[in-house]
Amino acid sequence: MHRITVLAIFSLLLSGCEKGNPLTVVKAVAVGVPSLAPFFEENSGLGRDTTTVRSQPVQGSLQQGDMPGLYGGSKQPTICDVAELERFLTDPRNHQKAQAWASVLNIGTDEIPEYLHRLTPVLLRHDTLVKNHDYKKEKAVPYNSLLQAGISILVDEQGLPAVKCSCGNPLRPFEGDTGRISVQFEDGNKKWAGYERESVVAVKPAPRKLARIALVDVQEPARGINRPVGSTGEKDTSFNTKKRRTVPDLAGTTFARASRVLIDAGLAAGYAGQGVPSDGAKVTATDPPAGAELPFGQYVMLTVAGGGTSTSGGKSGPTSTSGGKGRPTTTPPPPSSGAKTPPTSTPAKPGPSGSSGGRPGESSSPPPSSPSGRPGVSSSPPSSSSTAPGSPSSEKSSSSPSPPPSTASPPSSAPVTSSAPPPPPPATTSAPRTTRPATSPPATSEPATTEPATTEPATSEPANDVPSSTVAA
Repeated sequence: MHRITVLAIFSLLLSGCEKGNPLTVVKAVAVGVPSLAPFFEENSGLGRDTTTVRSQPVQGSLQQGDMPGLYGGSKQPTICDVAELERFLTDPRNHQKAQAWASVLNIGTDEIPEYLHRLTPVLLRHDTLVKNHDYKKEKAVPYNSLLQAGISILVDEQGLPAVKCSCGNPLRPFEGDTGRISVQFEDGNKKWAGYERESVVAVKPAPRKLARIALVDVQEPARGINRPVGSTGEKDTSFNTKKRRTVPDLAGTTFARASRVLIDAGLAAGYAGQGVPSDGAKVTATDPPAGAELPFGQYVMLTVAGGGTSTSGGKSGPTSTSGGKGRPTTTPPPPSSGAKTPPTSTPAKPGPSGSSGGRPGESSSPPPSSPSGRPGVSSSPPSSSSTAPGSPSSEKSSSSPSPPPSTASPPSSAPVTSSAPPPPPPATTSAPRTTRPATSPPATSEPATTEPATTEPATSEPANDVPSSTVAA
């Protein structure tokens, strides 16, 4: 009897938490499945997705747009026909649709060509959370969606998803708690092969404009691709992702600086715990330790002391990160570059990851996130900065979110330049898991690799966690 009473009280408390911090409903968008209300007809060849990419494992579900290995590419000519999208949106017959499209980005229809010329086509290497938009009743209607790895998109100058290539739908950053989502597989979007709740990613903007993005070839992971921002593949140069990079000595630095140094070295910053460590949290150890050598894009797990976590509109709690699988973060990504992006709807309140209601078919069914009138960017500032090797690094501290900037220009000055492409040696896709204080000196930047994915059926369910990718500018 006593046990039944305790269980009943626990259930009541749990349902109370759910009401205060419900799951965010997210619609799954699989490779090759047409949108029900696209801006652009999907059969017109505007974009081509890839069915062979499998979502890569992540160490932390919120990563910034310049993380090594976040995006992929291929030797195929164009995965996204930017010129055709421009022709369509500037055609006087499509003026109403162009107005709705531009309103998502807070730009005028006359600014569309310039905006498109600053975007870069890439392939997703992770199942990625975004705020998507359908075109209904001459308006852009926002909804949260999870794009399958292998989908082709255009990204802006800070590495944020901006357009889904196959249908031209505008994209904005996901504005919720990545650890509290319920993914709905419907309208032909069956659960795909390789789908893992722990490998879902949300992207926040790189702190500076990028000059080029370091991609991993989804067909040949040993081949890296340096793609200048605003180009469509004609100016690509390649590098060897298997070339080893030395883990720098990061002990005593802030989480923001450590992340930036790792990105410059072609490595990804990993973390574990309930949220992203705050920018000012001090790094006490790395896993693997300083001096170890890893291929491009591999994770270096950072252990921090103090500084709390960087959350969006939620509580800040102490964070200690260490080796091991990264848990979902609660920080939604902030503003994009390029277009003037005004603040919009408040992101869903973060809550503990792994709360009840996570699995499909659970009794507490999350209400769909209610999009605000004008889509925009999330309110949380970037948690780390990325600078080119040799350029001055300016550290930022952020313990609580602030409203996004109203213009498209990134926080810092000149564009960052990515590490020079290296030569050949082999690698793996996951970093060791022991934590020891770092010792070696910081390394310079250079790019690296990962691998592909596919498709399969299923039904609705929740997800959480994050990726890696490298850009430079």
